[in-house]
Amino acid sequence: MKRLLPHIAAALVAVQLLIIFVSWLLSAAYPTSELRSLLSSEGLRWFFGQFNMFLSRPLLVDLLLLSMAWGVLRKSGMLSYRSSYRESRARMMTLFLLAVYIGVLLLLTVIPHAVLLSATGHLWPSPFSRSIVSVVAFTVLSLSAFYGTIAGYFNTIADVYHAVLYGIREGAPLLLFYVLLMQIVESLHFVCPSLLAIP
Repeated sequence: MKRLLPHIAAALVAVQLLIIFVSWLLSAAYPTSELRSLLSSEGLRWFFGQFNMFLSRPLLVDLLLLSMAWGVLRKSGMLSYRSSYRESRARMMTLFLLAVYIGVLLLLTVIPHAVLLSATGHLWPSPFSRSIVSVVAFTVLSLSAFYGTIAGYFNTIADVYHAVLYGIREGAPLLLFYVLLMQIVESLHFVCPSLLAIP
């Protein structure tokens, strides 16, 4: 699969170039239509002026946080079951900490007038629902770091730090494909606004 990733990335770049060329061709052939060219002055101003804006979405932050959590989870030893005393103790202590996390989240979301509910008292949408991926990533990361420390997989803070960086390295292809796909989606939306319009 990893050998295919560079070819998929190259194919997405080719799709973007094709969109640029086709948008120029169609806008020239049908000047009265709603189609806009990415090579026009308007298109170039849009692309250079809005590039950062259409990449800066919550999904990008979610991918980064989940990558970091995945790295610590992988390196913590939680995924490899061993029946040693140290790991059994680490599992029990981590389950207790998870129960504490769940209890705190329930207090913040379930009771009437809870802090993380919406202004109308609903859970969806609410501050909690908007941050659910961040909450999951933080929970996995902190529980994994706790387990790895108790079980002996992490002996120093540097071990946790390198586990976080490992997750970012493992998730780097997701970040690249996010950039490429968002560029394609936003370009299509610019060329033909009604194409991706939500009814």
